Amino acid sequence: MVLSEGEVKRVLGRVDGTLGLMLRLIYGSGIRISECLCLRVKDLDFDNKLVMVRGGKGDKDRSTLLPGCLVDPLLAHLENVKALHNQDLADGHGAVELPCALSVKYPKAAWEWCWQYCFPAEYRSVDPRSGAVRRHHADAQLLQRAMRQAVFDAGITKPAHVHTLRHSFATAMLLRGVNIREVQQYLGHSSVETTMIYTHVIRGLDSTAVSPLDQL
Repeated sequence: MVLSEGEVKRVLGRVDGTLGLMLRLIYGSGIRISECLCLRVKDLDFDNKLVMVRGGKGDKDRSTLLPGCLVDPLLAHLENVKALHNQDLADGHGAVELPCALSVKYPKAAWEWCWQYCFPAEYRSVDPRSGAVRRHHADAQLLQRAMRQAVFDAGITKPAHVHTLRHSFATAMLLRGVNIREVQQYLGHSSVETTMIYTHVIRGLDSTAVSPLDQL
């Protein structure tokens, strides 16, 4: 199930703030909700307009599109996040959880700006595994609730969720004539056969056929 570009516009037009920015990034880049939540500051390449996805599904790295229209909003957002991080440091915190064994290899990296989450949680919390007080990334449930409310407010009866934006990205790219191999790379599919599922979806979307009833 996908949303048309008009439906996506109606949905995104009803969510503002950080949650709206996250939903726009998911649709504009085709990333998964978990990949959006786990983005670090260093993963946004503004010069080349790329989003670097680290350890995606299958523990694979890839790059995808960073929409040009989101560059300024993201930069403004990160200024606020940096101020929050600086306050955490001033309060004696500011360390973030690092992937794999990086905390051992680079013991000071957890406090560095480049490793902070792009979309941090509103409050610090205690890591149940280590007991450390950290600022985790934003809660996926907040994003899901915002999406459900936006779909309802937009009057859309399709059962659309956040992941629907990823599907809608794929179909929009294919409808624009983007090579399916390129779309496969953006989505992070290990097999092009998975991406080809979207070709069945767009067959009904790009048809020029007219119902015979409309010809009467």
